[in-house]
Amino acid sequence: MADNSAKKTSASKSVTAASIAADKNSAESTTPAELQHPSLYINRELSLLEFNRRVLAMARDQQMPLLERLRYLCICSNNLDEFFEIRVAGLQKQRDSDGRGTGPDQLGPSEQLNQISAVTHQLVKQQYKVLNTELLPALADQQIEFPPVKDWSKKMRSWASHFFDTELFPVLSPMGLDPSHPFPQVTNKSLNFIVSLRGVDAFGRQATRAVVRAPRSLPRIIPVPHELSAGKSQFVLLTTMIQRNMGRLFPGLETKGVYQFRITRNSDLYLADDDVADLRLALRDELNARDYGNAVRLEVGDDCPESIIQFLLNQFRLEPQDLYVCNGPVNLNRLQSLPDMLDRPELNFEPYTPVTRKSVPTGRKLFSSLKKRDVLLHYPYESSQTVIAFLQMAARDQKVLAIKQTLYRTGENSAYVDALIEAARNGKDVTVIIELRARFDEEANIKLAARLQRAGVQVVFGVVGFKSHAKIMLVIRREKGKMIRYAHIATGNYHEGTSRFYTDLSLLTHSKPVTGDIQKIFNQLTGLGKVANVKKILHAPFNMHRKVVKLIQKQTERAKQGKPALIRARLNALNEPEIIQALYMASKAGVKVRLLVRGICALRPGVPEISENIRVVSVVGRFLEHARVYAFGPEGEEEVYLSSADWMPRNMFHRVEVAVPVLDNKLRAQVLEESIDMYFSDNTFAWELQADGRYQRLNPAPGEATFSAQGTLLTNYRAQSV
Repeated sequence: MADNSAKKTSASKSVTAASIAADKNSAESTTPAELQHPSLYINRELSLLEFNRRVLAMARDQQMPLLERLRYLCICSNNLDEFFEIRVAGLQKQRDSDGRGTGPDQLGPSEQLNQISAVTHQLVKQQYKVLNTELLPALADQQIEFPPVKDWSKKMRSWASHFFDTELFPVLSPMGLDPSHPFPQVTNKSLNFIVSLRGVDAFGRQATRAVVRAPRSLPRIIPVPHELSAGKSQFVLLTTMIQRNMGRLFPGLETKGVYQFRITRNSDLYLADDDVADLRLALRDELNARDYGNAVRLEVGDDCPESIIQFLLNQFRLEPQDLYVCNGPVNLNRLQSLPDMLDRPELNFEPYTPVTRKSVPTGRKLFSSLKKRDVLLHYPYESSQTVIAFLQMAARDQKVLAIKQTLYRTGENSAYVDALIEAARNGKDVTVIIELRARFDEEANIKLAARLQRAGVQVVFGVVGFKSHAKIMLVIRREKGKMIRYAHIATGNYHEGTSRFYTDLSLLTHSKPVTGDIQKIFNQLTGLGKVANVKKILHAPFNMHRKVVKLIQKQTERAKQGKPALIRARLNALNEPEIIQALYMASKAGVKVRLLVRGICALRPGVPEISENIRVVSVVGRFLEHARVYAFGPEGEEEVYLSSADWMPRNMFHRVEVAVPVLDNKLRAQVLEESIDMYFSDNTFAWELQADGRYQRLNPAPGEATFSAQGTLLTNYRAQSV
């Protein structure tokens, strides 16, 4: 039996590998060499940095509420952290191995790192300029201040000293540096101080330097007591408290200088798939080491002397290009808690409560309603509570026999998870596919898996080597002696928090072809059998890439025949070379191509005779644009898909993804209008990609009214709740 099982597994693997290879090579033989020229492709990393420029621009936009502008500054800073932890770290590792370029732009890792360094140094400089010359003065105008130490009153100094003695001194642990006390392990992104000392220590040795880590257990921003702030909202940074009182940690020694520094480390997890016997245990081992990966960036305050900077660079084996000097607080992310500490609603976005449509039936009536028409939800304008209620109802309905669901990121205290546990305890067969390798959510997902297993849920950890990124749910119900399937498909995660801030689309359906395909995909994920023979759904890593290319080619052929041809897509990222080449060929044939791409876009529009018919627009607004929609065909003839997948190599070939057709004509029109077409009319928060890789913000033409897609959708959906 064991030998037969091994043969079966081997056969399944070979079929799978062959299917993926066939999909991956689908367009190679039909692509002209001219369309593969590196000059036609924008570097992925530089494109991602351009996205962060657009985010930073929101921090400068005076149309935005002031505290929201501060949030955008923090988002930009947080994005750069992850960029260094993953993208820069990966390039450094690549540079130190073979040093060859692998992207369609053919830039080698060293060349990319040099260009990234130039761009990010400029971006960081702009961040602090925005903080110091725009945001802090604007906050001060609103009586919100971080008073400098030189302006502290005597009473405020006394309060700060008392706070240090009672709250900080007990938790700080200074570490003097000498031959028996080498430089301590500094964890990823922790804020630290290097202290320059003079004098003889308690053991008769000459003191030179020490390191002190800022405590993670305490808030980074401390409100000044009301009686000391003269009616203003005043705050002191935790680091200011520590710096001002650092000498108390070194009695008998002279504190010559106190300087902030922060190290960013490689935080990617590297698992050799062939060697993984237990994915959960392997991940736990990797997670323990994540905080101590190779250093990739050093940040210091602008008061740090050159001798200390060189000492730190040597200590962490970094080059001068890896150094970032900060004209203000090292780690701008610490400012993100400020808006929540203030009761100033006029300085924030107007609150919005997602709509729950009265036209969508509740309870068991939803089952019979879905047999007549699919239900489409548009987050965050509509509430995810409809889907949660559907799952809760399924957990309690005696006719429901089984529930299957994928979970990628769910958040803490998830109503989805509670419903799945309730279903299992009610005797239903519940199967959950959890992707343990959801970046930065690995530990949370390991804990979630254990919780579900304790409740009797059958938990599967996806497929080693292929992240399970699809967002799908299947409910099996016995009705009049027959097994009836209902499915939910989404472009975003089953996460209540992000559903209030990310724009995503969510579809509930009874369609037999679609639910049948969903069942096959679940069976493949749990049973690891042969490639699922799906009929309607595009399924990565097996047929999605090939079918997307063919759908593009179909429009190309229409244009060559003189027929109307149109391609529209909404994505988070686009850098898959063969899809880009197919789009170039479509453009050359006269197909109008309209792409709404939030972040990375390697396609270069506006190149004469190649991409003149392609427009690429990015919208950065109140909500994070997250939905993926593909539409092929002119108006009235479109084939429209909702998907979890961007047009990237990782999504097409290294993840389990789905793209589901929207079969209802009315819903298809709604998806196109609300998710793509409105955005190409946006002249407020839209940016258009130029041929040189830069983005130009779109503004109203003379006499033209302003139009915001997100603002209009907010207004339209808000009206439905009245």
